Amino acid sequence: MRVLGISAYYHDSAAAIVREGEIVAAAQEERFTRKKHDSSFPRHAVQYCLDAEGVSLDDVDYIVFYDKPFLKFERLLETYLAFAPRGLRSFQMAIPLWIREKLFQKDLLAKQLRQISHSKNIEGKLLFSEHHMSHAASAFFPSPFEEALVLTMDGVGEWSTTSVAIGRGNHLEMTREIHFPHSLGLLYSAFTYYTGFRVNSGEYKLMGLAPYGEPKYTSKILDNLVDLKPDGSFRLDMKYFDYCTGLTMTNARFDALFGLPARKPEELLTPVHMDLAASIQNVLEEIVLRMTRSLAQETGMRNLCLAGGVALNCVANGKILRDGRFDRIWIQPAAGDAGGALGAALAAYHLYKGQPRTINTSTDGMKGAYLGPDFSQQEIERRLIAAGAAFTTLTDEELIEASAEALADGKALGWFQGRMEFGPRALGARSILGDARSPSMQSVLNLKVKYRESFRPFAPSVLREDVSDWFEMDADSPYMLLVADVVERRRIPMTEEQQKLFGIEKLNIPRSEIPAVTHVDYSARVQTVHRDTNPRYHALISQFKQRTGCPVIVNTSFNVRGEPIVCFPEDAFRCFMGTEIEALAVGNCFLRKEDQKAGMKREYQHEFALD
Repeated sequence: MRVLGISAYYHDSAAAIVREGEIVAAAQEERFTRKKHDSSFPRHAVQYCLDAEGVSLDDVDYIVFYDKPFLKFERLLETYLAFAPRGLRSFQMAIPLWIREKLFQKDLLAKQLRQISHSKNIEGKLLFSEHHMSHAASAFFPSPFEEALVLTMDGVGEWSTTSVAIGRGNHLEMTREIHFPHSLGLLYSAFTYYTGFRVNSGEYKLMGLAPYGEPKYTSKILDNLVDLKPDGSFRLDMKYFDYCTGLTMTNARFDALFGLPARKPEELLTPVHMDLAASIQNVLEEIVLRMTRSLAQETGMRNLCLAGGVALNCVANGKILRDGRFDRIWIQPAAGDAGGALGAALAAYHLYKGQPRTINTSTDGMKGAYLGPDFSQQEIERRLIAAGAAFTTLTDEELIEASAEALADGKALGWFQGRMEFGPRALGARSILGDARSPSMQSVLNLKVKYRESFRPFAPSVLREDVSDWFEMDADSPYMLLVADVVERRRIPMTEEQQKLFGIEKLNIPRSEIPAVTHVDYSARVQTVHRDTNPRYHALISQFKQRTGCPVIVNTSFNVRGEPIVCFPEDAFRCFMGTEIEALAVGNCFLRKEDQKAGMKREYQHEFALD
């Protein structure tokens, strides 16, 4: 049985295909269209999934959408009625779109699918999963657990914003929910908006900014915005928010509470913004920890699965792990709406059709999240020649040697290998790499390669067998979704003078033997690299360790600010020529910047809207 899952029409459209419960392929539409967070029908992603399985749409047994549009339409209408007459203007603007994209979404989907199918029975194959069930299924069914507590936290699905499920075998049962407008994801997004970042894409910036500030506003948030109970359940005071009926996340009361208007994008970040970031991060962690402690005590469950956009908050995830209420935690790498496509397909297979589940207890069912397109060496060479690239084709051993040498020499290396990752993180398939020991690498990559804000941290990729020697954790973190501190003996203590610095002033003070991946609070968003899921990436870091004694390198996504992660070899070459990346490995092709034609360099960073 083959099941195709689809998410679309909100943000991060995606498709995934499952065969007899095995995940075959999954990809986001943005990677093909080159439009960040593309929300349109994922035609390219669907076609890729079908091609990866070697079938047409007519060979698929079921096509499953990741939420229930009619329930979402009901929630939108009821919300506006509850707040009327507030929001009349935005209601009038939105209602035509809702009618087309929510009320008649089944017809819209069928119309799109008929363009790539000869079947006259598309509607008969269409199923709809509830939004949070899609998330929960994406977290539990690929996990390595026979049974687990499943916690989903995001902005909002149809009505749910937080949900709890119990997974056992091929069963998944929802046990409780928190409903809109009370939403941890939307609370965090409100502060994302207020500090000048873009909602649904800038939340990770807020998380990265938090360590530069002090949580001075924690009490103010808990006293005014959030009624938080001991078990982690909560209600928001909606008089401070405008997301139910308005065109902004917050309002004038919110401004008055914190004493300043919302920051405009690209305006100077001040200590107040850093303190706000630290405070809302602190509140989110408190809510999540109360919730997980209470649920662990109540259910006696020892395994935890996480999904939903809030599950991408790797700082909070790290604190859940260290809290010790659960023995093991597994987080869906595509935790946001893109992963809903995968969850919808798995929910249909296991829940709707009652099919058995095969559990991979040694790793998981995600295949390292390497579920996107890959290219043969012949295809890579053809595409690079067409793009005008000058390259040398190396053996496997020569490629690893040349790449490790480039890293050891302090060069930024583009790394394009194997199947593209599914989800927002680059995991060593579509990555830009650097020497974690370099004190200047963090600012070079931010300002000259990524063209993004200087405060944003970079993640370390570390050999799994060496992780506990460098970081205060000894657990698998293959998807870069857990934060841990650098071990004490690798740190560089700050002088009295350095400790007086505040905010961004702290940025250029080396904090450890691996300063390029050590945040200002000595933390790091760790990716453990495993020989069995990514042997070539593991070989590269092993060779770098042999040269330098260090099993840690910088890993950031292969793109510039505002651009989706590269998908095709020519995308990688364009990014290489438009940035200060000095070397590029695409398959077995090795490219040096100095070997390229001078006229091919381009002002690349201006081609994409800022995120």
